[in-house]
Amino acid sequence: MSHQQDRSRPSGSSTPLSEAYDTALLDLDGVVYAGGEAIGHAVESLARARAGGMHLAYVTNNALRTPDAVADHLTELGVPAEPSDVITSAQAVARLVADQLPPGARVLAIGGEGLRVALRERGLVPVESADDDPAAVVQGYGGPDMAWGRFAEASYAIRRGLPWFASNTDLTIPGARGIAPGNGAAVEVVRIATGAEPQVAGKPLPPMHRETVLRTGAKRPIVVGDRLDTDIEGAFNGGVDSLLVLTGVTDAAQLLAAPPQHRPTYVDRDLRGLLTGQPEVTPAGDAYRCGGWTAAVRGGRLVLEGEGEALDGLRALCAAAWAFAGPGVCGLETGKALAGLGL
Repeated sequence: MSHQQDRSRPSGSSTPLSEAYDTALLDLDGVVYAGGEAIGHAVESLARARAGGMHLAYVTNNALRTPDAVADHLTELGVPAEPSDVITSAQAVARLVADQLPPGARVLAIGGEGLRVALRERGLVPVESADDDPAAVVQGYGGPDMAWGRFAEASYAIRRGLPWFASNTDLTIPGARGIAPGNGAAVEVVRIATGAEPQVAGKPLPPMHRETVLRTGAKRPIVVGDRLDTDIEGAFNGGVDSLLVLTGVTDAAQLLAAPPQHRPTYVDRDLRGLLTGQPEVTPAGDAYRCGGWTAAVRGGRLVLEGEGEALDGLRALCAAAWAFAGPGVCGLETGKALAGLGL
């Protein structure tokens, strides 16, 4: 059952999510690992979910690495994975390009090895220069050492009228030392230089969801992510449920302000949330109750009262904020209500 239609409060689940859904479509950066190291509780939580029969697939907007490299990295971290378990935005954009160009077409590839491998998989020929007679330009994350001249090469080709594709438009990417510019920032550089608009494949757009379903065969998937504007919106656009984990770029204040397409079905601290049910958030007059907490909007402010598990307080606050905002964004000040939760 999908909870897509009700975005006024987080949903509850009487059974562990790993049993309620057949496939977890897991984001990587900020969910399974950050800066190459496993996030706390990720390895053991995924092992238990897998042992219980849940299929695990790893869905990343990062087009830099190949599925083989990602699977090897996951396995080294203690999360056994095959290349076929990994779906990247490079694969999604390569299919998008292949649907519009003839087999064997030359494509100017602005990005890393993951992008080139994905293009070859679809029968396309990656080239390095605007003067190599490409039929299109494809841009994906090329890592922190991407040469500025690559953006110039893309701009030359696009200004000659070639179609432009981007693997994704995430403005940032989390790393061991903090938040760094992502492929979306690089896309903006080329957009400024050309005035053009790319066709985009990655989360939250339909080509990525299509690629994921085609490759996993998921019947009852749940998207697990840390980003509202990619993971959660992608699940919303695909009509499937989602779990937001607070181990990446989204903080509690951003969650409370989320518009409907950015509101997850469930919220939890980390991947241990896959192994448990989720508490119900229930209306209580003009307030919302979860666990030992009650949240409401009073006098134009979010108010939280009670005690207990901090996540339950956040879930109650989500219900109060989202119900107040309706189809819009909750603009209420949230700092005081969140102060006592330590999130």
